[in-house]
Amino acid sequence: MTTAQSAPPPSMRLRELAFGAACAAALRAAARLGVADALGDAPMTVEDLAAAVKTEPRPLRRLLRALTCYGVFTEEHDGTFAHTGMSRLLREDDPASLRYITLWCTEPWTWDAWPKLDEAVRTGRNVVEGLYGKEFFVHLNEDAPESADVFNRAMTTSSKQSARDVAELLDLSGASSVADIGGGQGHVVASLLEKYPLMHGSLLDLPRVVDNADPRLRAGGPLADRVRIVPGDCREAVPVRADVYIIKNILEWDDDSTARCLRNVIEAGGAGARVVVIENLVDDTPSMRFSTAMDLLLLLNVGGAKHTSAGMAARLKAAGLVIDDISPVNPYLHAFDCTVPA
Repeated sequence: MTTAQSAPPPSMRLRELAFGAACAAALRAAARLGVADALGDAPMTVEDLAAAVKTEPRPLRRLLRALTCYGVFTEEHDGTFAHTGMSRLLREDDPASLRYITLWCTEPWTWDAWPKLDEAVRTGRNVVEGLYGKEFFVHLNEDAPESADVFNRAMTTSSKQSARDVAELLDLSGASSVADIGGGQGHVVASLLEKYPLMHGSLLDLPRVVDNADPRLRAGGPLADRVRIVPGDCREAVPVRADVYIIKNILEWDDDSTARCLRNVIEAGGAGARVVVIENLVDDTPSMRFSTAMDLLLLLNVGGAKHTSAGMAARLKAAGLVIDDISPVNPYLHAFDCTVPA
């Protein structure tokens, strides 16, 4: 029986970290094979699991043995395998599923890009354009449709899960309107409109994004009569007037683009408008290993960055916002609650 290990000595820990790609690859293999989906509530033999996911039993046991070392699945005394809290998150039907997030973090382009991290650190520029001759999202949409689909599913999953946390945190009882800026499919604004039945909302994002807005917001949806869907680029203009503006996980561009987005929101809202910026931070958070990894991935693919709390606050203040409060949304997001001064 294999179990999650106790802390190894530094020399062994460094060896394990150097082999970190093996853990990522094992998670990806388990997700693509559907091992977690095939494993039910009762422990299963590796032979039965192998039959269910159409693999050979012996290599599947090797894969499971590797994952149990990290607490993903567990091997019982009789040699059967069972779920753990982490392995259940690889199931597609789990309410908190991370299956598509796991696949997104291990897509083929990542294996091309990670070995060039030293180049990105040296130059401060992304490496994807050098690898594929195209900007990252252009490459995905034109040359890697499977990765583009995984990205869309991952972002939808993440947005749905965090939208509930955002709606629970924010008290908008004094507002009559809210705008979700760069809000993707609009899960945040939809959650807020459900929480506040008299509120009206707006969703602003690129045309190809809002074309796939949450069905609750589109014609015939239960929230359609209280929402305005606006195609556009917040770095160019924000043609939306609201009491409250939500800007979630988009201020990861270069500083000029970030400044333009904030300036446009401030101009649209005017004095007294409330602006809530929600971001992953690379300090003062229990998710630093996760957020710093995303920060490096952003450097590799688009040349972007996650921010420290002080760095984010400095950008907001430089744009002219007054920060009223900084609160954790969940273990990996923080909300900067701001006001446009008179």
